[in-house]
Amino acid sequence: MSDLTSYALAVFMGFFAILNPIANTPIFLSITDGQTMEERKQTARTATLVAFLVTFVFVILGKYIFVLFDISMSAFKITGGILIFYIGFEMLMSKKSATRSTNTSADDNVTISPLAVPILAGPGLIVTAMNYAANQSFLHIGIVVLMLALIIYLNYLAFALSNTIVKRLGKSLISVLGKLMGLILAIIGAGMTITGIKIAFHLA
Repeated sequence: MSDLTSYALAVFMGFFAILNPIANTPIFLSITDGQTMEERKQTARTATLVAFLVTFVFVILGKYIFVLFDISMSAFKITGGILIFYIGFEMLMSKKSATRSTNTSADDNVTISPLAVPILAGPGLIVTAMNYAANQSFLHIGIVVLMLALIIYLNYLAFALSNTIVKRLGKSLISVLGKLMGLILAIIGAGMTITGIKIAFHLA
């Protein structure tokens, strides 16, 4: 296996751990509750496109954005970790987050927030993408963008076929996957926060 193939696989697995399409399906169904099938497809298209563009901008211009707003990587990881832990904890406890309204329609802004940002293009995905692209060649950055596009597209397919997925897998299995994803997100969030603290206090 070539170095580029190994790198691409590692990047994809990193993105998949954060943006598991099947595990994200219950979140999507909760947010789009009340929408028709066509409205859900439109919501899925818009949300995934926005999520890709937001993450792409951070991959390409991340360092400049941090300098412009005087944001440190430690502060970004600590804040992002706390947010991810909070979302994961609520999923694990089967609580409906205050950021996830179930009273939605196709005209509401839930497509952009919270679905596109921060559920899809959240701190975890952005930081992971930036870490993979940091100090890399243009070829490696291209691989990161390609793997990002792939995982975003898989999420779009899962969202567009959300009703079918729920029927095939069953609500119980989807619920278990949702809780498992919540546990994984909480662990990722805790890890990011610990890493941010280590960086801030030069403990790493």
